[in-house]
Amino acid sequence: MAWMTYISHWFEQDDWYEGLQRVNMSQVRQVGLLAAGCQPWNRDVCAASEDRFAYCATLAIYVYQLDHHYNEFKLHAIMSEHKKTITALSWCPHNPDLFASGSADNLVIIWNVAEQKVIAKLDNTKGTPASLSWCWNAGDAVAFASHRGPLFIWTISGPDSGVTVHKDAHSFLSDVCMFRWHTQKKGKVAFGHIDGSLSIFQPGNKSQKHVLRPESLEGTDEEDPVSALEWDPLSTDYLLVANLHHGLRLVDSESLCCITTFSLPSAAASVQCLAWVPSAPGMFVTGDSQVGVLRIWNVSRTTPVDNFKLKKTGFHCLHVLNSPPRKKFSNQSPTKNRYTSSTSEAVPPPTLTQNQAFSLPPAHAVCCFLDGGVGLYDMGAKKWDFLRDLGHVETIFDCKFKPDNPNLLATASFDGTIKVWDINTLTAVYTSPGNEGVIYSLSWAPGDLNCIAGATSRNGAFIWDIKKGKMVQRFNEHGKNGIFCIAWSHKDSKRIATCSGDGYCIIRTIDGKILHKYRHPAAVFGCDWSQNNKDMIATGCEDKNVRVYYVATSSDQPLKVFSGHTEKVFHVRWSPLREGTLCSGSDDGSVRIWDYTQDACVNILSGHTAPVRGLMWNTEIPYLLISGSWDCTIKVWDTREGICLDTVCDHGADVYGLTCHPRRPFTLASCSRDSTVRLWSLTPLITPLQINILADRSWEEIIGNTDSAIEPGAPPLLCGKVSRDIKQEIEKLSGNLRVKKLRWFSECLSPPGGSDNLWTLVAVIKGQDDSLLPQNYCRGIMHLKHLIKFRTWDKALSVAPSVSVKYWKKLMQRRADQLIQEDKDDVVPYCIAVGDVKKLVHFFMSRGQLKEALLVAQAACEGNMQTFHVSTPKGPSFSDDIYKEDFNELRQEACRELAEWYFQDGRAVLAACCHLAVDNIELAMAYLIRGNELELAVCVGTVLGEPAAPATHYALELLARKCMMIPAWNLATDLLLMTPDSELQLVRLCAFYPGCTEERNDLHEKCKLPTVEECMQLAETAHADGKIFETIKYYLLSQEPEKALPIGIDFIKEHISSSDWTLDTIYPVLDLLSYIRTEKLVLHTCTEARNELLILCGYVGALLAIRRQYQSIVPALYEFTSQLLKRRNVSVPLKIEHLSEELDAWRACTQIVNPSSEDSPYTPPSDSQRLVYATLLKRLKEEPLRGIVGPDYVTGSNLPSHSDIHISCLTGLKIQGPVFFLEDGKSTISLNDALMWAKVNPFSPLGTGIRLNPF
Repeated sequence: MAWMTYISHWFEQDDWYEGLQRVNMSQVRQVGLLAAGCQPWNRDVCAASEDRFAYCATLAIYVYQLDHHYNEFKLHAIMSEHKKTITALSWCPHNPDLFASGSADNLVIIWNVAEQKVIAKLDNTKGTPASLSWCWNAGDAVAFASHRGPLFIWTISGPDSGVTVHKDAHSFLSDVCMFRWHTQKKGKVAFGHIDGSLSIFQPGNKSQKHVLRPESLEGTDEEDPVSALEWDPLSTDYLLVANLHHGLRLVDSESLCCITTFSLPSAAASVQCLAWVPSAPGMFVTGDSQVGVLRIWNVSRTTPVDNFKLKKTGFHCLHVLNSPPRKKFSNQSPTKNRYTSSTSEAVPPPTLTQNQAFSLPPAHAVCCFLDGGVGLYDMGAKKWDFLRDLGHVETIFDCKFKPDNPNLLATASFDGTIKVWDINTLTAVYTSPGNEGVIYSLSWAPGDLNCIAGATSRNGAFIWDIKKGKMVQRFNEHGKNGIFCIAWSHKDSKRIATCSGDGYCIIRTIDGKILHKYRHPAAVFGCDWSQNNKDMIATGCEDKNVRVYYVATSSDQPLKVFSGHTEKVFHVRWSPLREGTLCSGSDDGSVRIWDYTQDACVNILSGHTAPVRGLMWNTEIPYLLISGSWDCTIKVWDTREGICLDTVCDHGADVYGLTCHPRRPFTLASCSRDSTVRLWSLTPLITPLQINILADRSWEEIIGNTDSAIEPGAPPLLCGKVSRDIKQEIEKLSGNLRVKKLRWFSECLSPPGGSDNLWTLVAVIKGQDDSLLPQNYCRGIMHLKHLIKFRTWDKALSVAPSVSVKYWKKLMQRRADQLIQEDKDDVVPYCIAVGDVKKLVHFFMSRGQLKEALLVAQAACEGNMQTFHVSTPKGPSFSDDIYKEDFNELRQEACRELAEWYFQDGRAVLAACCHLAVDNIELAMAYLIRGNELELAVCVGTVLGEPAAPATHYALELLARKCMMIPAWNLATDLLLMTPDSELQLVRLCAFYPGCTEERNDLHEKCKLPTVEECMQLAETAHADGKIFETIKYYLLSQEPEKALPIGIDFIKEHISSSDWTLDTIYPVLDLLSYIRTEKLVLHTCTEARNELLILCGYVGALLAIRRQYQSIVPALYEFTSQLLKRRNVSVPLKIEHLSEELDAWRACTQIVNPSSEDSPYTPPSDSQRLVYATLLKRLKEEPLRGIVGPDYVTGSNLPSHSDIHISCLTGLKIQGPVFFLEDGKSTISLNDALMWAKVNPFSPLGTGIRLNPF
């Protein structure tokens, strides 16, 4: 296996533990991503290949890939290597894993999408590669041209590798807009120019430069750029050309004549982009430049076949996917098209009418718009399969949460817009009018005023009313100088401050009255109002100083000037919790902490390698500071000692804005020059604090004052207003205060993504009044009306009721069946009309439209959807109860599918919501645990009580394991004491505790266990009595736990030597043995026992992984066991050949249930494999907690990052989502694999004997 090349050296040695250090997990988790839009300034910035498509923002390429199971495109990768604007993108026609990109820094890069890495680079391209394309006649050559040429051809590999110049394509008289290689005729290439002409080159033929200008331009100097250019895929000579102002033509490149001029509906319409439809010869699509109209054409007609207005803004580029997405559960094969020529008359098959001849087969258009929108449009179904609307296309300089709403985030960008996002749905809800130039900074009005102040590079500052959608005030005091920062006072809503390149910080009222003009010796880049003193403001200046002003006086001189930075100061931030404390970030790469009362710098935070831009104090933990830099990193600091707690590298460019909301203080938003906004959870930084809340510790261990919290070494305590408000509200209440405490703190500490919905559903299950539900939940079913869009009824259906209702219903059902076969949305009204809920639900589910399926099933369950009953003289054919039971089963089925969709998308909380919505508490809890939302699972489980108890207890056990590595042994003990029959769990905890004898006895006493000395005596007594389990237990708790190893291992070896052993007979002993203290396990005298323990844990882990359906780690566990057997000197009744047999049998037999892909050949298992697998299953038995069966997916599992690529030592593949470092500090596995591995095998995959603890 590939992974062995990464870690095989560990298996060769037994003295591995010398100098080994444990590496901490990342303390900051990515939980959300707002992808950039498509840039509008270069033409070839969109491409597609098979089941992938890609588009370019300014500095990054976004690659989407089709998830065939759910029939949807998901963001698969973000490629970020270019440091300047990307100019062109081209997918390799010979290899769907490769594409090329060029950029304004004269760079061309070849990417491998599957491996997500650069495989070749060409620097210094002698001009910007404005247009770029793979050479169709050579698999490893890319051509590119600057605006005036020449055409360069880069052969990437082989004996002729290097760059050559095309012998004819140079010395153009007009700039090149684009060029296209012919897909069939070797070496033939066409260029489109700014002046509207074409240049055509073909080996062996005379070069044709600047020909075929639109007739109306002949003899003039007028320019009419070629906006689109594509060769007819089924012709050697025909070329489809669009000019921006003079329409659309089909031309013959041989005779140099125009064959067809196509007619647009009006003179105002113009074509921005076009694409042939590969699955429909003779058909092509165009996108208009002014308005987002998609037009469908056939070469045999001069007018469009159909027109779809998709958006108000114009198209930018367009690409039609070669193969349409396959439908989930679809058994139909696509009908083969019998047309033979794109340019011949499209003669319809005999069964079609003339109008039907031009209908499109299934085809999907990737559409990019001038406002940055990107989508995938299903032309057959006339609907969006995917639409990423209103994304920023340039650097995002600032982001801020709305003061009265933690779900609304505003962003300001170089693209001249401010956008407001709903961070739960990651969609834009408001966007500013635009045309403001570069917007550097924004500031929300205090409270619920619904206004945003913005600062621009040349157009002054403004106030935008988001509800009215217009600018309501402008400030021009700085003239044309750039305003770098704007700050609305949240203590005095009438004051706004701006600072500018003109050297002034101006304080004014919102109606424009100037209160102060604070002059600085150089440009002022940052300003911030104190949150503790409404009249105090700090500034950061190019002269390297920080100044503090007091606006209540008439003086324009600063109260304080802080010096120390060696480069310009860009941002300043007052601490919200420590009066008189502020920080500053500088181009010298440092962050300085200043104490106003001491008039001094009290700490210097060094670690960034480039200028610091983003700064943010946490609103609850007074010493926690976050900084962002041009080095593309975010750093989290403990300012007490100046320690960097974590570094995040997921942004692909400069990090500018950082923000959090006081009501959700541990959710961080960041923005960057990579045009993305990312959401992060900081809760791992305060794990002990979270567990104090779960363990119902005293308020003193949860909430404190600032002075005590900032003491060096003090545990984290909440000191902000929100936590104090929660405490005050709880103290006013009577009854079960713990329920409220768990809920309110959970909502405060959890990131967005469904936790609010989860607690709403918990309240309903616990019997609280439905009025507590939000309105949109109570009336959610009203959205059904959006599904019911009746179309024109067939004549037969309109007259059928006059014959009989029974006949009408039968006819309607036949028509619905036909439409389902054709996969058309028109089936919806037919199914609703006859009340065929089951058919409609399954239709939606088959297409991956799971939300619609659930909506229909819910409507039927609530009686909001009429079912049509045909009565007989004897009464109704079915009772209403039977129908309701059927509908409930449908709803459960739809919920399961939707939950799994959310879960596999890395949204475990929403998956749990789906199950709670239908009262399935067991699965809701299981999904939270499988998503590693352990704290939330315990909170919810505690409130839900008995129905959730088994899962709650399991989550408590996993949390206790987490505490063991913090380490927080008393907390771990408290968690385990919350579970019934916890003696065995407490034994494991005490066995692993590494303290001295006195400390261990204290822990034993708390756990009500005998002393260490007594345990030794009890072990010897149990050994003499032949009580194996008791012997092992007490030896592990004694001063000599290593004595338990040979006894337990011999017991297990004896059992697995027999043919009828089961997992349940040996696992309790093996699990207990695995808790031996690490320092004892690594003793040289324990080498053989340690190796045998690791082998047995690996093998049993593989069996447990099969039982729990952890498919991704089963092969690795078998390989782990085999390698240890091969490389270590042991005596274990396991043979490598037997392990290989079992693994092959598992693979062969499980592919029946879970085929790896639709295209992979299926080989049925042999009889011997069936027998081996049946023996395995007999040995495994059922998982006690059935709900937790299935793989783990943590939040953010599918979110791509820009960070260094980490390769999993289990699979040899790039890790997508969170990464877990193993104990050597180098080897990595995915966090999902680490969680599953630790649940079935407690020891590291490196074979060192170190326990794995990723929880």
